Amino acid sequence: MAGVNKRKRGRKPKSDPPSTPDIPTSTSPHIDDVVFSVSNVELIDPPPSSTSHRPRPRPRRGRPRKTPLLPKLTNPENGKTLKVTSPTRRLIDKPNGVPSLISSETTIINASVARVMPAMDAVVKVFCVHTEPNYSLPWQRKRQYSSSSSGFVIKGRRVLTNAHSVEHYTQVKLKKRGSDTKFVATVLAIGTECDIALLNVDDDEFWEGVSPVEFGDLPALQDAVTVVGYPIGGDTISVTSGVVSRIEILSYVHGSTELLGLQIDAAINSGNSGGPAFNDKGNCVGIAFQSLKHEDVENIGYVIPTPVITHFIKDYEKNGAYTGFPILGVEWQKMENPDLRLSMGMKPDQKGVRIRRIDPTTPESMMLMPSDVILSFDGVDIANDGTVPFRHGERIGFSYLVSQKYSGDYAAVKVLRRNSEILNFIIKLATQMRLIPAHNKGRPPSYYIIAGFVFTTVSVPYLRSEYGKDYEYEASVKLLDKLLHEFRQSPDEQIVVVSQVLVADINIGYEEIVNTQVLSFNGEPVKNLKSLASMVEKCKDEFLKFDLEYQQVVVLQTKTAKSATSDILTTHCIPSAMSEDLRT
Repeated sequence: MAGVNKRKRGRKPKSDPPSTPDIPTSTSPHIDDVVFSVSNVELIDPPPSSTSHRPRPRPRRGRPRKTPLLPKLTNPENGKTLKVTSPTRRLIDKPNGVPSLISSETTIINASVARVMPAMDAVVKVFCVHTEPNYSLPWQRKRQYSSSSSGFVIKGRRVLTNAHSVEHYTQVKLKKRGSDTKFVATVLAIGTECDIALLNVDDDEFWEGVSPVEFGDLPALQDAVTVVGYPIGGDTISVTSGVVSRIEILSYVHGSTELLGLQIDAAINSGNSGGPAFNDKGNCVGIAFQSLKHEDVENIGYVIPTPVITHFIKDYEKNGAYTGFPILGVEWQKMENPDLRLSMGMKPDQKGVRIRRIDPTTPESMMLMPSDVILSFDGVDIANDGTVPFRHGERIGFSYLVSQKYSGDYAAVKVLRRNSEILNFIIKLATQMRLIPAHNKGRPPSYYIIAGFVFTTVSVPYLRSEYGKDYEYEASVKLLDKLLHEFRQSPDEQIVVVSQVLVADINIGYEEIVNTQVLSFNGEPVKNLKSLASMVEKCKDEFLKFDLEYQQVVVLQTKTAKSATSDILTTHCIPSAMSEDLRT
């Protein structure tokens, strides 16, 4: 036949080059030709060239050879008879001399070496349309943009993904593996601190043929992990494998918090966010969420472990919404110096950490005092470096114990006072309320405008909008100091600034005031933006006097300022002089 290469007689045929098997496009309760392993892809019935070094038998002419009857085989481990039903079968020799049957339809796997196939069909692609607020022009929103990431199905007809994958979402859609249909999803909860989001799909068709992912235990060092998702570089599912390199308290970039995390050496690229990490048993041990990009490092990825995931899910199921991870509202100092311990009245067998400052808005501020030494938390002794026993041969920061609690839970804290008095307290834990919040949790920014002066509150998104991604180096030193070190003095305290001045005749000479904090209005301290707007609107004095940082003063005539505001709003196409939240 034309176009067919005929094999020459008398020559030994060359072995076919080894090939990489394709991952099956659907999972089934039966094990087919390909079994997925966490560390590699193994063939149960591979081509001869990949499993044997014997030469390929020369083709014979004439009638085909009859398949000989096979003897009755038994498993030497349990004595059970092996089932032989395959039309295509062959015998191979095992190292112990006992023959085994390998078939394309019936597969015999030793239970001691079997690898479980992860539920890859439970991994979905997440499509999201984002519309971010414009923090520099808070009455507007930025141009919408689209992104894609990964997620996976869990019990209860729900889907997990990363919080940053659906941040400022307008619409979220999910697509199953091998499907051409996108299903509209509902966002049930977003955990900003732990960077996890919970989704749901109302369409029953989406859940057909999908098995939820099962969670596994926290892995150990050097345990194999496989990250599955939809990263950049292609449209189909992607699989990367590696091992657990480190387990410790990590900095969660999106949530600006520190929680337990896994470091792995598997590649995590853009689009992998929200995808599951499987162990060699096919159970999910974490969610891929961030990676370290630096010229001196390579293949450093981070995974949200199952304890954090379980905390998020139970929090939602318990409260019907995400309430967050509680904290112990103190800043502490290590007690590794022996002279420091001696000065604090600590005995040689006592260990702990010294309290530097206490958040005045937390319940523990009514019990604990600066210079108290925290000896234990919930009965677990704290070392001088602030660590507690974690697992065999491992230690971890004691904040891990705090993060295992839920908001509103109680914890036992034992402290040592300066007079060598040991005190025991039962403290109610609460979530952190920062003076400059890391997120607005989906709410639009607040603003108030009078005579062209745009007042707003400071948050990390606002700093990023004003100074770029390097705001930690570019922003005002005083704002950064408040971001890193200041506590709220009351639950409703905010940092109010003059964001900019919309130029008009009434504010001549004030045009260069930018991002400057407002300290007081007409002699009254400014606690938050709502109180400032209320004081200005109710003001009957002749002048509006704003005392700003760096001893700056802004003075405007009250009647002129209020009358000029309407024209300024019209000129700049601003719908209202204040945001919706300030009107209520």
